[in-house]
Amino acid sequence: MSVTLGQPIPEFSAQSTVGVIDSKSFKGRYTVLYFYPKDNTSGCTMEGRDFSALYEKFKTLNAEVIGVSRDSIKSHTNFCNKQGFPFALISDSEEELCKAFDVIKLKKLYGREYMGIERSTFVIDPEGRIRGEWRKVKVAGHAQAVLEFLESIQ
Repeated sequence: MSVTLGQPIPEFSAQSTVGVIDSKSFKGRYTVLYFYPKDNTSGCTMEGRDFSALYEKFKTLNAEVIGVSRDSIKSHTNFCNKQGFPFALISDSEEELCKAFDVIKLKKLYGREYMGIERSTFVIDPEGRIRGEWRKVKVAGHAQAVLEFLESIQ
């Protein structure tokens, strides 16, 4: 089962850098849920920094930003501390959230094929429904595009 625009997000509970986050915690505010491949890589660092730089603007729109990857809580905590991210990162080592949002895809790197996270972002409304989605995200300008989308629907 994969998420679709207008539909409620699946129920879940996951460990994050701020403790357990579950689908119920998304109610009452907008949530920007962004999936990225790996902590401490150049593209993922740039994406996190971009969301971080706009974080206060997201907050003024009643929106929380949350990152998701398969990395461990320890890796996420180090990544957050090193980069100064003001938002939580969810550890999805069992890929439950990744599969629910259908972001695990066949990828190629240096001629090698493997299953990995396709960089994707979802905007979830205060009722817990998907209002926006971006797949195969290119990092440059993406956080700004998500912010502008949020401004346009409010």
